[in-house]
Amino acid sequence: MVSVAPRPNGVFAELDGHEQVVFCADEASGLRAIIAIHSTALGPALGGTRFYPYADEAAALTDVLHLSRGMSYKAALAGLDLGGGKAVIIGDPATTKTEALLRAYGRFVQSLRGRYLTACDVGTYSEDMDVIARECDYVTGRTVAHGGAGDSSVLTAYGVFQGMRAAAEVTWGVPSLAGRTVGIAGVGKVGHHLVEHLLADGADLVVTDVAPEAVRRVVAAHPEVRAVASTAELVAEPLDVYAPCALGDALTDDVVGSLRARVVCGAANNQLAHDGVEKLLADAGILYAPDYCVNAGGLIQVADELEGFDFDRAKQRAAGIFDTTREVFRIAAHEDVPPSVAADRIAERRMAAIGRGGLWLGSR
Repeated sequence: MVSVAPRPNGVFAELDGHEQVVFCADEASGLRAIIAIHSTALGPALGGTRFYPYADEAAALTDVLHLSRGMSYKAALAGLDLGGGKAVIIGDPATTKTEALLRAYGRFVQSLRGRYLTACDVGTYSEDMDVIARECDYVTGRTVAHGGAGDSSVLTAYGVFQGMRAAAEVTWGVPSLAGRTVGIAGVGKVGHHLVEHLLADGADLVVTDVAPEAVRRVVAAHPEVRAVASTAELVAEPLDVYAPCALGDALTDDVVGSLRARVVCGAANNQLAHDGVEKLLADAGILYAPDYCVNAGGLIQVADELEGFDFDRAKQRAAGIFDTTREVFRIAAHEDVPPSVAADRIAERRMAAIGRGGLWLGSR
């Protein structure tokens, strides 16, 4: 029987302004999941479902709260009429993902009556969204065969490339990575598409990934790409740009201390390990392109699917990340604040100006 688990004691004070957090458990399928809705000020909350083997429920809750808040800001900064939400399923997708589990999860999403729209994230794919949609009306990021946009990492990578071009313009005066050395940490879903854009632009690439097969795939397709064994080796390379494209907390004190790049611009969510990291980057003369600004292409892609997907229209919207990133850097310079603060201010101003001042109640 599907049920909503009670919130653990002491969690309420840690919910970081979220409107709603749902703990989901289905004994028959083994589902354990958390859905977090941060804000519906601009519209229903859209955000992917992450399937990951968290150490415990507390770790899963911490991650989903951070991710869902980021989605509110990402949607607002991207100019979408959507709020921010996220979901996590606790478990190893390689061993615990089943049709029964995904369908049970879909019933939970359906129970929120459109306040939360789900899509793909780490550990989930368009094919999984098709299964979830058998129980749920509020799913995007589906396969092309089912009328969806397919793999959202395509436009995520394209948007990161546009943000990187904007950072290059600020740093070197030209919106191009031609002749620059870019280090990519993580060449999976998004990273391998980013490789293609950067090579086409004339960049030199150094890559790494915790999955050796991902690196082998890139190097086999592009022998000119150089691989190193670890992220520690990568950040110590004489890079011009460092692109974290794996999981969060990529920018730690130690990483910044080793980093030789002039620009950080990557696809990973929640890249700053703590609030003081961006000051370390600024003190080191490193320009940071806020992650939720440059990686919004995937959100733009799956949001476009809600209107009846048109790839050219979605790509044109994702191309706007170049201008959005330039504006973030302009505001940062004008108001003498770090780029992440400038991005937050732009998003918060839009939510305050346009937000409906109440909850999105859903359509059912």
